[in-house]
Amino acid sequence: MNGSDSSSTDSGSGARRRSDATRSAILTAARERFAADGYERATIRAIARDARIDPSMVMRYFGNKDGLFAAAVALDLRLPDLTRVPPDEAGRALVTHFLSLWEENEELTAVLRVGATNQAGAERMQGIFRDQVLPVALQVCPDPEQVPTRAALCASQLLGLALTRYVLRLPPTVALHPEEIVAWLGPTVQRYLTAPSP
Repeated sequence: MNGSDSSSTDSGSGARRRSDATRSAILTAARERFAADGYERATIRAIARDARIDPSMVMRYFGNKDGLFAAAVALDLRLPDLTRVPPDEAGRALVTHFLSLWEENEELTAVLRVGATNQAGAERMQGIFRDQVLPVALQVCPDPEQVPTRAALCASQLLGLALTRYVLRLPPTVALHPEEIVAWLGPTVQRYLTAPSP
């Protein structure tokens, strides 16, 4: 290999390292800013200032605030181990857990809002479903081949609840007491998880 090839390779890897460092600095600044200010009040300009870069660089790497938020926020749903729950209580356990998460974590609401309108947000939600929800459904579903379908049906109920209660804020849904929500949705989620296939 001649010298120019070697220097070209070094220059390429150097540019990659700088690019990775810039991306990492933006994500670190974004996580801190979203945590401090919330999704609505955090601005690209403030995040760029915290990362000590030009705002146009944030747009170059992430497209817009939605894309940056989707990349920056790592959500651990801390889902319960359903093997430790009586089989006929799995639906109630999941609804109770998700409800407590939504009530405590504004980031979840923001991710849902972003996921409904932005490709990067949708991909983040799909990743959470694949990596966190599917393995939990696998613990109780009677047929492993049906796990993706059954888990998706569970998600339709839980995300529908979140959309109507925390994003759209439909008054009748907002007015429901958490225990009422568990009583209504628990059996439905249970059916999706464990009932015989129709």
